Parts: sequence; C-alpha cells; structure tokens
Amino acid sequence: MTDVISTDVVVIGAGPCGLFAIFELGLLDLKCHVIDILDRAGGQCAELYPEKPIYDIPALPTVTGAELTTRLMEQAKPFKPHYHFNQMVTSLEKRGDNDFVLTTDGALEFHCKVVVIAAGGGSFQPKKPPIPGIETYEGTSVFYSVKKMEALRGKDVLIVGGGDSALDWTNNLQPIAKSLTLVHRRDEFRAAPDSVKKMRELVEAGKMQLKIGQVTGLSGADGVLSAATLKGADGAVSEITTNALLPFFGLTMKLGPVADWGLNLTENLIAVDTEKFETSVPGIFAVGDINTYPGKLKLILSGFHEAALMAQQAFRYINPGERLLFQYTTSSTNLQKKLGVN
Repeated sequence: MTDVISTDVVVIGAGPCGLFAIFELGLLDLKCHVIDILDRAGGQCAELYPEKPIYDIPALPTVTGAELTTRLMEQAKPFKPHYHFNQMVTSLEKRGDNDFVLTTDGALEFHCKVVVIAAGGGSFQPKKPPIPGIETYEGTSVFYSVKKMEALRGKDVLIVGGGDSALDWTNNLQPIAKSLTLVHRRDEFRAAPDSVKKMRELVEAGKMQLKIGQVTGLSGADGVLSAATLKGADGAVSEITTNALLPFFGLTMKLGPVADWGLNLTENLIAVDTEKFETSVPGIFAVGDINTYPGKLKLILSGFHEAALMAQQAFRYINPGERLLFQYTTSSTNLQKKLGVN
C-alpha cells in the first residue's frame, strides 16, 4: 500500500545544500519533506568524510562534515522538516499546471507544488562486493542499507566493512541480533575512533566476533542465506553461520532516475539559470553540485547562495501574485519568532 503525503516542497537530497534549502524555504513559511537514499542526513559530508575538516565554510575556520550536518539540521529544526531516509525517488511527473507527484522505492507518494533537487552528484548507489552469486540473496538475506532494525532482530548478522556505516550498524544491531560477526580485510578501521572502541569492547566481552579476512562465497537456498565462506588473512578458509549479510563497501554516485525526468542535462548535470536556479521545467529547481551554469563553482558555500535565491522564486511559484516582503533575520521580529529567538 502506498502512503500519500502532501506538502509545499519536496527536497531531494539531505546534504548541506538540501538542509540549508529547508531553512531558507522555512523562513518563507514553505513546509518541506526531504528524501534521501542514505540512512542519515549529510550526503557526501556524512558518508564520505564525516571526520575530515572543511576549511571554507564562512565563519567556521574548521568544521567536520558530521559537525556541519548537525549544525545545519539544528538550524532547520524550527521549521519541523520531515525526513525520509533509505528512499530513492523513482518517478517524478507533473500533473496539471503546478502539481508534482513523486514516488519512491519505499512505497511513498508525494504531492507538492515545488521540487528542489539537491542530490549532489546524483544518487548514492552501494558498491557491491565481488562475491559470486550475491544477487541471488539481495533483498531477502543481503542488504546494502538498514531500513528497519527490527527486521534483523534474532538473526545471525554478518557485517562486512571497516567504515562508519559498518561500525555504526555493528554497535546498533548487536543488542538485537542473535549473533553478530564483523568481517574486515585488516585490523584497522576508517570509522570514528569511538565507534571502533565500542566494537572492540563488545568483542572482548564475548558479545560479538571480529574476523580479519574476506567473504569469498555464500551458501543457502531459495534466496535465504545459511552461511558465508571466509578466507582469513592467513589463507585459512572457514564458514560463518549467517542469515543476514550487510556489506558496506562504500558508495558510488550515479545520476539515476533523475536522467529520466525530462530536464535539460549537460554532461549529467542539470542546467539552471542564475536568477532563480530553476531547471527547464518550471517549479523544479536544482541547487548544489548537481546543477550547472556559467561560472559554476562546486563549493558548499555556492550551494547556500543558490538555495537562498531558489527559495524566493519557490515562494512566488507557490503563491502567484502575492507580495514577497524581503526581511533580514537580524531585524525582523517576524522571522525571529519563526526561529524561536523572540
């Protein structure tokens, strides 16, 4: 059964530019629902370099991707955005003069007046490990993201990877799994030190296993896993009992379904104007790394500027003929009230 959701604006992408777009739209009383294929907000910042410092955000001499994401979500919080993670927009169509309908692979249907595409370089797609026959088990025993933790309760969970996603889910799923094993090709991890520390404490307490090596084969029947073959760092081969495999091998970026939405594209980027950051389809806007225009700079701060101008036009598109009063947050008691600071 498809859930139908109505809102003013749907923002596709919960990276920094998408999060700041929520803030700018909220100042103009436009309500947002946000869709992202990842299991958390932050886009590239959170997924690819959460602990690496960023040095070119105005007024923040240094900030990590994770911290920037947290700050942007806090800034947008007064406008009560609704986030829908682990969802990919599979179709976008225009109905009537100014109504859009979007559907996702998670059986959600959105009706809105404005669409903002803030999907970075496109949608993130999981990198699949080179394990023969893995496709047989995808969706039943092999999962590249966790949509519902409860679906893994009481299962023999095998997680493969050494980054933040692998360690975060190791620590989160261990309490509800029947058994949990983490496999990584070496005894060093790219994840946050605190996450690694928690994992090692679980191993020392006998609550989970850590195996160094690579999964080379799978066995089971009718799409249901029963075991995985592990080749250890020393070349020894062993079997691990599992009925739920979670490989976290990183992500690649693909334009995905966006390419089929009838927008003017230039080398897999969405062409926009520099007045409104509107695409070739009225009511659909694009901000951040996914758009292109003369002089474009792929910087987060450029995306913030684009989001501010986009919001002005989005208001006019949704409220034709209504006067838009430009206000400053420093002096407008109306805006300060919306932000909860007055």
